[in-house]
Amino acid sequence: MRAAVIREYRADLSLEKVADPTCETDGVVLRVLACGICRSDWHGWIGEHPRVLLGAIPGHEYCGEVVEAGPLAKWRVGERVIAPFILSCGDCPECRSGQTTTCRAARVPGFGEPGAYAEYVSAPHAHNLALLPDSLTPALAAGLGCRVTTAYHALTGRAALQAGEWLAVHGTGGIGLSVLLIGRALGARVIVVDVVPERLSHAMSLGAEVAIDARDGDVAGRIIAASGGGAHVSVEALGIEVTANGSLECLRPLGRHVQVGLPVGHTANMQINMNAVYMKQLAIFGTRGMPSWRYPSLLDLIERGMVDVRPIVARHVALSQASDELRAFDAPMPPGVAVIVDFAG
Repeated sequence: MRAAVIREYRADLSLEKVADPTCETDGVVLRVLACGICRSDWHGWIGEHPRVLLGAIPGHEYCGEVVEAGPLAKWRVGERVIAPFILSCGDCPECRSGQTTTCRAARVPGFGEPGAYAEYVSAPHAHNLALLPDSLTPALAAGLGCRVTTAYHALTGRAALQAGEWLAVHGTGGIGLSVLLIGRALGARVIVVDVVPERLSHAMSLGAEVAIDARDGDVAGRIIAASGGGAHVSVEALGIEVTANGSLECLRPLGRHVQVGLPVGHTANMQINMNAVYMKQLAIFGTRGMPSWRYPSLLDLIERGMVDVRPIVARHVALSQASDELRAFDAPMPPGVAVIVDFAG
């Protein structure tokens, strides 16, 4: 099959013919229909993620068509499915408690497993997969990837966002846009923060009440003023120190901070304003992915038109263009995300 391989960090991906994936007993092999290009992929591509070694095939936001199913996988050839990026074992204590994103034996395509920047991908533990609704195109389904699913679980499974609360979103990339769209669907009043005017205008067109350009300074103070005392929930969607502190400092007393952005490599250890946490008695939530059993509730919101995911996907690209998209994460980016839909080009 054709795949994009990391042969050198920060260099163009190598487009190669590699062996087709093997179908595992409890898994399936998918013909990849679409695969999102994510900032998490960028962390691996630049060599900052410890599980992404040279020779890796990136790609963890994908959907596909079943071409082979193992004897323990309850899927049929020809079915189209969405794959969460955390493929949980289903047997460990964490999985049995429903907290599958903390699975002790989780497998993550693109991060220690061959990913979906390829014509085919193996999906072990196929009980994690969900049927792709007819109302979702493959490109939009891949756009759900780790963005919409993570955002949905961050707001509903971790922070317990309530209608009428103020929600601050620090960073309006794919994850930030997803938080905005889902927050609005849940009845929150949303404030967005970014450094790209085009992205701020785009967020306002999607229902944000307030847009703050971080280049003008005093982000926390301006959020506190706009919300009449501070956000109830604040989501950090970049994984860097300045926005993590801005997220904590913009909260009102008893507010909830949710760390969605991935802190890894040079951002893994940060200097955090713990005085703000102490004095305002804040709650801090980490979140990663979404338990696969929560897919039906999210897909129901989408199918009923409560959440429109179309604004998230801005560009359809070929596999040969993935390197350019990864390189673009080095600088502020335009609104929306890119999805690979052509694996021959």
